[in-house]
Amino acid sequence: MSWLFNLRGDIPKQYRLLLEVLGVALLLLIWFILSYGEDPIMSKLTLPSPGEVFSSYGEMITQNDLIKNTFRSIGLNLGGYIKALLWTIPLGFIIGLFPLFRGLFHRTIDAIRFVPLAACTVLFIVWYGTSIPMKVNFLAFGIFIFLLPIVIQRIFEVQDVYLKTVYTIGANKWQTIKSVYIPSVMSKLIDDVRILTAISWTYIVVAETINSEEGGLGALTYIVRRQSQTDKLFGILLLFIFIGIIQDRIFVRLDKELFPHKYQIKDAHKHSSEDKASVWDSIFDFSFMAFIWSALGIYVVLTINEFVGFLGGIKVIDYLFGDSCWAFHVVMLSVIAYKARKVWKKRAV
Repeated sequence: MSWLFNLRGDIPKQYRLLLEVLGVALLLLIWFILSYGEDPIMSKLTLPSPGEVFSSYGEMITQNDLIKNTFRSIGLNLGGYIKALLWTIPLGFIIGLFPLFRGLFHRTIDAIRFVPLAACTVLFIVWYGTSIPMKVNFLAFGIFIFLLPIVIQRIFEVQDVYLKTVYTIGANKWQTIKSVYIPSVMSKLIDDVRILTAISWTYIVVAETINSEEGGLGALTYIVRRQSQTDKLFGILLLFIFIGIIQDRIFVRLDKELFPHKYQIKDAHKHSSEDKASVWDSIFDFSFMAFIWSALGIYVVLTINEFVGFLGGIKVIDYLFGDSCWAFHVVMLSVIAYKARKVWKKRAV
């Protein structure tokens, strides 16, 4: 067990899950000890017990519309990312690839990164009002100012060996962009977007405190904080963590699906081969595929219901996502298009 204290040592696969479980259990134990009893070490107003926090979910579901507020925030998150990527990727490639635009705007882009985003809320209220469009554009701008310099940086990280190869076979500028720059940049950019998901939830909380009647987890956080309901506040924070973990795993799975070459290993004796997945990775992959197909089936049924209203006249998607339901439709239709393209390619082969 000497590896336990090796500097920057690797953790053997058979011990990873055990250590992770022990780490979570240790934190829960410390939390339980600090909040145990009628006269705990830390007051209940400061640190409610785990039991109080987990029992608060039932009350939040029945009294605070927790489910609807959760989907409202998810829809806002999706909308912000869709708009940010639609702005960032084309502009990033134009500025990163062509010296004219890089000379004109590179310094300006570097300067925009230092703008305190929370101070811009008044401007977005003036431009877009206080409804969902303002919140989506506010979130999109927050992602945009961080992601645009990263896209430009990724373009300059493309290895010369790939560029020389396509130049050797006579590729023109568009063919070079299509076959080298886009695959290389996008395969790295998905990791950058994955990291930014954690930051984006901070912006969502800021945006949803404005006109909080529209709902969302940020608005709910604002309400329970004002009412000093610390148990509910901790419950919402744990829900943020849970959503973040799910998002992170989805991005990992999406990365494997779109860029499988990143998960190949090479050695001196064999051609490239897939890195062996752990049991948990296999379980998650199977669960993810089952979830995707189930979600697509449910989506088709709920979308038909939006027009026909056979579920008692309740438009479920509109009820859950509100004015950001367009973002949910964009994501689901993109998944359907991708799956259809894969099926078509398999049949063509």
